Amino acid sequence: MDLAALADFNLVASHGGFGLAARAAHRPKATLSRKVTELEAYLGVRLIDRGSRSLRLTPEGRALHEQTQGPLAEIADAEHAVASGASVPRGTLRISAPIVLAHVLLSKVGAEFVRAYPQVTLEIVAEDRMADPVADNYDLVLRINPNPDERLVGRRILEDERLLVASPDMSRDVSARNDDAMAVPAVGHIATSHDAPWRIRTEHGMRMLIPQMRLRFSSFLMVQDAVLAGAGVALMPKLLAAQNIAAGKLVVWGVDDGPKVEIWALQHSRRLSSAKIRAFLDMLTSTA
Repeated sequence: MDLAALADFNLVASHGGFGLAARAAHRPKATLSRKVTELEAYLGVRLIDRGSRSLRLTPEGRALHEQTQGPLAEIADAEHAVASGASVPRGTLRISAPIVLAHVLLSKVGAEFVRAYPQVTLEIVAEDRMADPVADNYDLVLRINPNPDERLVGRRILEDERLLVASPDMSRDVSARNDDAMAVPAVGHIATSHDAPWRIRTEHGMRMLIPQMRLRFSSFLMVQDAVLAGAGVALMPKLLAAQNIAAGKLVVWGVDDGPKVEIWALQHSRRLSSAKIRAFLDMLTSTA
């Protein structure tokens, strides 16, 4: 297979069209079209549906793009590293991260990283969906309590816990009725169960609380805003609540008795870990 033609195909697929790819690479559009046609002839399949107004990959084209764009990027990284005589982090580093983690931690880490490695362009996408590193073209995906996946490898970068927090104005008599579950007005995340009782470790010992959900949101940032406004108590990541706790805007009623929250940085198992990935993980681990 002509790797140059494959690289041109991936360039067109990534930019969504021959014209956009040509402008981005400062190359003639006709040259890119010819190289893709030659690749299709070699493979004996159509990769791009040219009958549509916008670029549309065929199923074969989509599969080829998803499976080869990562390895080609690694080849380019290796080429740059060998040419420079050292494994210097360079190129574009794309990362998907949960919204809360991106908001609280990654903006600071990202700024420090690009100052330390000026030859890297860092792209961090904050999203709570389950991004796929291959299909979505990410070098790294950060996940909270990820399920085992043989396609992904990585390292645990951070442990966190969930705190039961409230505004200072709310009553805090969680020591009352030690033998019974206590009902409390609550704010929650849509993705978590709103019927199950909360088992909380407090200064008075273990307590069982029954959350009466008044509000539920799709983002913990919105949950925190509602708690600050006095709408109820909430179980929130310590990482997110710590600053408002230190400022006295939130008070801690207790700690969730469940297991620790683990945050992992994962990449596709078939891709080599490049210098830019290793450098970012080292900085993220030391900062967290």
